[in-house]
Amino acid sequence: MKFEHLQGLIAAPFTPMDNNGGINTTIIPAYYKFLKQNGNTGAFICGSTGEGVSLTIEEKKHITDVWAKCTVSDKDFKVMLLVGGNTLADCIELAKHAQKAGIYAVSFTSPSYFKPANVAVLAQMCRQIAAAVPGIPFYYYHIPVLTNVGFPMIDLLNAVNDVPNFAGIKYTHEDFMDFLSCSTFQNGQYDMLWGRDENMLPALAVGAKGAVGSTFNYAAPLYYDLINAFENNDLEKAQQLQQKSVDMIRLLGKYGGISVGKAYMKLVGIDCGEFRLPVSNMTQEQFENFKLDVSKLGFDEFKSNLQPQVSIK
Repeated sequence: MKFEHLQGLIAAPFTPMDNNGGINTTIIPAYYKFLKQNGNTGAFICGSTGEGVSLTIEEKKHITDVWAKCTVSDKDFKVMLLVGGNTLADCIELAKHAQKAGIYAVSFTSPSYFKPANVAVLAQMCRQIAAAVPGIPFYYYHIPVLTNVGFPMIDLLNAVNDVPNFAGIKYTHEDFMDFLSCSTFQNGQYDMLWGRDENMLPALAVGAKGAVGSTFNYAAPLYYDLINAFENNDLEKAQQLQQKSVDMIRLLGKYGGISVGKAYMKLVGIDCGEFRLPVSNMTQEQFENFKLDVSKLGFDEFKSNLQPQVSIK
């Protein structure tokens, strides 16, 4: 079974929350239009950026249904659902729900509490989830900085070579040797999606064609300019644009981590609320200081734009 190799920027959307910390799916249709209008070719929902580990299975099902409903007629915009990692039965249940809803693909990441002892165990889990949804692509999500499971992905590809709908890997790690080996494995059979926005340029150099990232939500034009500069052999410009990305991402570390992404979203006109505990959110004072730092980046020059026909409240 051969699946399409995805290209371009696939955003990892934030899960919108209301003032009480409940999910606010009413803005998702407009959120989708916003991503589409800024060049994103898909959405990787309920992942790290989407607080998947902090959502109930029923909330994930509802989010999946809303994304599916508003994108069902858009074959050029691919939605992928991260089904989770720690509870195999829940992963299978969510994968089946995603397939029924019409989602393009599902993804799975390693358990992070009881961890697989070796690649063979991890492959066995992938095999069981993929077998439950044989008609759609299955991706593994490699993010060892969060799972603390860092097996070489080339070993995983060798172990799942008998899984017909294993389509590829969302690769959120810095091992370019392993990424290249996976990209060229069996004449490029598998779709390798890059997952480190701050390392986009070196990923392009080793052959990345598609990427999944949180900053594509609010700075997609920056990365398309970077890609264009690379493809036109203007490496100096590509380096400068990558540095802008690095400077932008460094503010996440300065102001508290992953939750800062929702602060960036407010600056492009989309209020996704706050992150759930245990993630900390900015104080109002920190947000004001953050806005000053963002202005120094020249953010308005490369941010994603909320076009007039999109209304997000």
